[in-house]
Amino acid sequence: MPKKSKKSDNPYKGLKEGAFTRQARAAGMSVDDFSKYVIKNYKDKKSDYNPTLTTYRRALFVKNLAK
Repeated sequence: MPKKSKKSDNPYKGLKEGAFTRQARAAGMSVDDFSKYVIKNYKDKKSDYNPTLTTYRRALFVKNLAK
């Protein structure tokens, strides 16, 4: 029988608040613009900017929240 998850189980437990916003401000962009930029340039060999997997996942999270 599968284990039931408790309401206290938070999938975002290890999330660092404001980390993506700090990255966006350091790049001189808004959060939405930076998320589009990261998603566009992820694994693009021709791009000067190659984000990490963590940054890419944060960008996808921001994109999903905007819906």
